[in-house]
Amino acid sequence: MTPERRAPQAGRPPSSDRRPPAEPSPSPSSAPAAPEPSVSPADNPLADLIRTEIETSPDRRITFARFMERALYEPDLGYYRGAADRPTDAGDFLTAPETHPIFGWTVARRIEAVWIELGRPRPFDLMEYGAGSGTLALSICEGMRRHAAADLLESIRYEPVESNPHRLADLRRRFEEAGLGDRLAERSATSGAPATSSPAETAEPRAPVESVPVRGVILANEFLDALPVHRVVVRGGQLRELYVASGDEAGEAEGPGKVDGSGGRFVEVVAEPSTPALAERLADDGVSLAEGQVAEICLELEPWLRGVAGRLARGFVIAIDYGYEAAELYGPRRLAGTLLGYRGHRVEENPFIDPGQIDLTAHVDFTAVRRLAASHGLRTVSLTTQSEFLVAAGLEEELRALQASPGLTLADYTRARSGIVRMLDPRHMGRFRVLTLARGPQVK
Repeated sequence: MTPERRAPQAGRPPSSDRRPPAEPSPSPSSAPAAPEPSVSPADNPLADLIRTEIETSPDRRITFARFMERALYEPDLGYYRGAADRPTDAGDFLTAPETHPIFGWTVARRIEAVWIELGRPRPFDLMEYGAGSGTLALSICEGMRRHAAADLLESIRYEPVESNPHRLADLRRRFEEAGLGDRLAERSATSGAPATSSPAETAEPRAPVESVPVRGVILANEFLDALPVHRVVVRGGQLRELYVASGDEAGEAEGPGKVDGSGGRFVEVVAEPSTPALAERLADDGVSLAEGQVAEICLELEPWLRGVAGRLARGFVIAIDYGYEAAELYGPRRLAGTLLGYRGHRVEENPFIDPGQIDLTAHVDFTAVRRLAASHGLRTVSLTTQSEFLVAAGLEEELRALQASPGLTLADYTRARSGIVRMLDPRHMGRFRVLTLARGPQVK
């Protein structure tokens, strides 16, 4: 059967946040937005590589998950594999740790409570997925110093899981400068990984330290949203998948093709699902998509949780991200899905515009995360909003301690207050979800 062709749908307002402050209720039958203006051919070798893969594939198409994987994680060329440090004021987005270190100070309080609950083990493992250049980990360690938790800080064995060698080098340098170099558990997230391995595979421990069981906390702050997703749509009551094809045949598309950074075009192709696992995920979630509804499904959750469960001997997993339980994620308010791109602190609605130069992200299905975690022996302790988590962990106490700090300037205090508002505001980061999983006796 000749696959149908379809241009990506748009329909969300720009925003300076990682996610827009409000999500509209787009209609699946609404007309697609006008295409991006044509651009002159640019030097985008990643776009050329993706087009070559598409044109040499048996069906001349690839899944969107494969496109997203290469756009984000292609060695040296992918968005998260280049030299640029992305989550900064000058970059494309900010996560909570970059907003203000009070986020990490507050997370440190929760980790301190876990350490006590586990009987003050030495060493105490802190493993972080998507560690970047170490901003969150350093603020956590700083928080322990501020809380006079010297025994805990001396017990910490920090294991960063980061696929970008540039960020790992930055992290090691920053830890050394902070006098914390001896807290690092040496490992390489990329050694032994094939050039086109998925981020879930790339993030799995591969150095000798991987055999060391984790007794402590595994963190994943805004990591799961960047795992590649498949895109699906319901047509004629049947679940179909949206593939990515070369735009050379854009004239056959249902809507205008999207211009990529190489001057060519990518379009979406509607065909039979690449794997029955897509329909199985929706069935396991207990959801049915509406006619014409577009949705994202992340199959990378299972290998990631398998890797996490394989390491965690006793302790907690704390995953912080934007997302919902399946009934809400796939409900009538999100009929066009949640896929978005980010560049320059603004939303980029065209995921194909410049592969490797924009962040691509989709909301996390926390129903699937919880169910898959349980299948690997991890039990859910709580699923709360980030606002609720931070307040319960002691954010207010951190603010009072900051106010009492000698030498605190008005600018410092204003920055902290502004960051806290952003972290707690449900229109911004406050609505993010915090999922806590546990394994082991006497772990609550």
